[in-house]
Amino acid sequence: MIWNPNKECMPREQMRELQGKRLCKLVQYVYHNVPFYRHKMQEMDLTPDDIREIEDITKLPFTTKQDLRDNYPYGLMAAPLSEVVRVHASSGTTGNPTIVGYTRRDLSIWSEVMSRCLSAYGVTRDDTFSVSYGYGLFTGGLGAHYGVENLGATVIPASTGNTEKHVRLIRDLHITGIACTPSYALYLAEVVERMGIRKEELGLRIGAFGAEPWTEHMRQEIQSRLGLKGYNIYGLSEIMGPGVSYECQEQYGSHINEDHFYPEIIDPVTCQNLPYGTQGELVFTTLTKEGMPLLRYRTKDLTSLIADPCPCGRTSVRMMPIMGRSDDMLIIRGINVFPSQVESVILGMKEFEPQYLLVVDRKNNLDTLEVQVEVRRDFFSDDIGSMLKLKKTLSDRLKSVLSISAEVKLVEPNSIARSQGKSKRVIDNRVLV
Repeated sequence: MIWNPNKECMPREQMRELQGKRLCKLVQYVYHNVPFYRHKMQEMDLTPDDIREIEDITKLPFTTKQDLRDNYPYGLMAAPLSEVVRVHASSGTTGNPTIVGYTRRDLSIWSEVMSRCLSAYGVTRDDTFSVSYGYGLFTGGLGAHYGVENLGATVIPASTGNTEKHVRLIRDLHITGIACTPSYALYLAEVVERMGIRKEELGLRIGAFGAEPWTEHMRQEIQSRLGLKGYNIYGLSEIMGPGVSYECQEQYGSHINEDHFYPEIIDPVTCQNLPYGTQGELVFTTLTKEGMPLLRYRTKDLTSLIADPCPCGRTSVRMMPIMGRSDDMLIIRGINVFPSQVESVILGMKEFEPQYLLVVDRKNNLDTLEVQVEVRRDFFSDDIGSMLKLKKTLSDRLKSVLSISAEVKLVEPNSIARSQGKSKRVIDNRVLV
């Protein structure tokens, strides 16, 4: 089912014209309401009048994650706080989160694009949908929640945790769809099997999976073990949250809601635009956002775009699966984790050498993070009690910064391999095949 045929099936020329009009309006808006962008454009000897069509977007400055951190908390807001009705946040490389504000219209658009996603998966008013992303500052839970409600289906705000209870609810409430990370879906399947429940008893038929990398192999395993059809959903907090793009029944690339989010692919080194079909860094401009609109935001995600017609009837540009990132960010259980976050915690404690190693793995279908860190010689002890206390202190501090639990392993001085070149701080043992 196509939720909004007028926009999702709009002829390409009409879409380009619409994007051009919205870009011109956006540039005027941020120029007069966001000092950061006004100064950037003035440095480039650029005025809003220089932007007349969508092709002029290449004249505009890029925005990076660092720009959001430098303008913490509200420096990039275009709307006054009196018009901001919700704030979400995502983690960054420092203690300051990335703050994102939404006006009432932003939330309405968010619900609209999420409804397009869910409709493409086959969700209808007759479905009961479990939202098993985290609720709170993370955009996943509430983003999917309001999309389900807007579509008219029944929403179950299950969030995460207490998986056995969740399995019973799926069975007893006749839940037909679920939104969660793919790794949680696999864990859910394990619990279902451990409880001795057949997948046919659950009646699941649709899964909306995102917030972390996953592969076709994982899709097939999830579908086989839970008896549903799994679809990719893509989003990021800085742009909107989930709903930026979505797979249709064809499952060949994810349709971008490009009347609201204009995509580009650039060379991550030269920043030059690349043609359709060429892999590079994904860049988004929020064409309609009021609270915190962004010009040419560099996502660091590596993918390619295709504009070929889709058999489903939608005419929007599609993005292919994310192949990696152009920076060192890790995505662990749907949470952004940077090695520099760990480093900042370690360097803040006098007991540790500035030598550490992050070991990422996938056990029982869930991502795990182990932090190995060297204890300074004058703090290293055979006293198990003091070592356990130090381990707990570091674990607690890491959790408060990373928003996820990490297994801490204290090691002896000089036990972590040194390098005369660039130090290897991360070992990612997850195999995505």
